[in-house]
Amino acid sequence: MSILVNKDTRLLVQGITGNEGLFHTQQMVAYGTNVVAGVTPGKGGEWVMDGKVPVFDSVKLAAEATGANASVIFVPARFAADAIFEAADAGLDLVVCITEGVPVKDMMRVRAYIDQLETRLLGPNCPGLLTPGEAKVGIIPGNIAIPGNVGAVSRSGTLTYEVLYALKQKNMGASTCVGIGGDPVNGTNFIDVLSMFEEDPTTDKVVMLGEIGGTDEEKAAEFIATKMTKPVAAFIAGQTAPPGKRMGHAGAIIQSGSGAAADKIKALEEAGVRVAKHPEELPDLLG
Repeated sequence: MSILVNKDTRLLVQGITGNEGLFHTQQMVAYGTNVVAGVTPGKGGEWVMDGKVPVFDSVKLAAEATGANASVIFVPARFAADAIFEAADAGLDLVVCITEGVPVKDMMRVRAYIDQLETRLLGPNCPGLLTPGEAKVGIIPGNIAIPGNVGAVSRSGTLTYEVLYALKQKNMGASTCVGIGGDPVNGTNFIDVLSMFEEDPTTDKVVMLGEIGGTDEEKAAEFIATKMTKPVAAFIAGQTAPPGKRMGHAGAIIQSGSGAAADKIKALEEAGVRVAKHPEELPDLLG
């Protein structure tokens, strides 16, 4: 059991014939992910991965032919919104957008549309997700985590890798690790993932990795305090960031007296969350 992806996930890759798409398809297949199709308009009928993965002109055709139920997107930012629309219109359960630099106005259109559907969007500008030992969808390295009972959710890609590896060093495994991305408008937030972990019988504890900017962590703290029964440990990146300066992600900026690390830490601690001063402390805080 896990959340969002497992060994039964049938994945298609949008942008599979590009350098990034093909490289990461190779990595996902090597991990054991069931990649059943690729999509590149104009290249339908071709095959990649030494004839193992067929390429289609559209997501609809690919899904109908292969039974794909999830998509991962590796296309340039200017095409990302249309790629998400196409995957959602094909009725896929999960769409993971790795692309960074997607304009906020494009994502506002995407959210307005996708919120009316059953499709779950992860990203954009995210590393994807990993269910150790079963499937990886995106760019999270498969060798940094082992199967276990810790659910992980993060706004930061590289910080995700660091914490997964720290857990592995302590012989602690992950049920599923979900990178939600750090853009101001995305498809899935902390509360969405925390609620899934709360309901997942194989997740016993949760690690949450936040960063400065916005109020998502404060909202998550309220959810944890009122709805979660499982222990949560957290780390907030950007604790020394100066106000008004963007740090990394488009959403990681302190403005108008909100988004500061201290406010997020205070809210989480008041919700009963153990907050680490450094990421490597998280395994010990989880116990």
